[in-house]
Amino acid sequence: MFTKKEKEILLQNAHLAIHAAVKGEPIPTAEKFTELLNLPTGAFVSIYKFGELRGCIGYVEPRKNLLQTVIDAAYNAAVNDIRFNPVKVEELEDISIEISVISNLKEIKDISEIEVGTHGLIIEEGEKIGILLPQVASDYSWDRETFLNQTARKAGLPYDAWKKENVKIYIFTADIINE
Repeated sequence: MFTKKEKEILLQNAHLAIHAAVKGEPIPTAEKFTELLNLPTGAFVSIYKFGELRGCIGYVEPRKNLLQTVIDAAYNAAVNDIRFNPVKVEELEDISIEISVISNLKEIKDISEIEVGTHGLIIEEGEKIGILLPQVASDYSWDRETFLNQTARKAGLPYDAWKKENVKIYIFTADIINE
């Protein structure tokens, strides 16, 4: 879907945003656009240090154009992911980035529609929302039920909450761009 140049622009801008965040500088503003990078699109940026997750933040629903969404997510993943301490300057040379560009969400009623390894999941009950990217299930070799249980857990719900009638389940795909 993305050209090599578009992937480079996204990764380069994500790195610039992470460097700005770590140095306490303001969030950069996107400058280079292609038509595709200018579309409003949801995206997540995952930061890894030696292959271990170091931060991940993103936006499922489109808020801004894709390039600015990636910049914002990268900046926030570096310093605002509450699961991790902020990335430090001395770590910058050891990190790698993975960008997940999110498709439109589709609400489902039948869990057989979930293709593990292809779909990401959102489980929502009231104010509680859990999101897991498609690659998470593959990375851990989860089956469909485990993927649902873990997404419910991420929302702060009981493992089997996805079985309740008032719980909404959404699927999405993601185009993965990594180094």
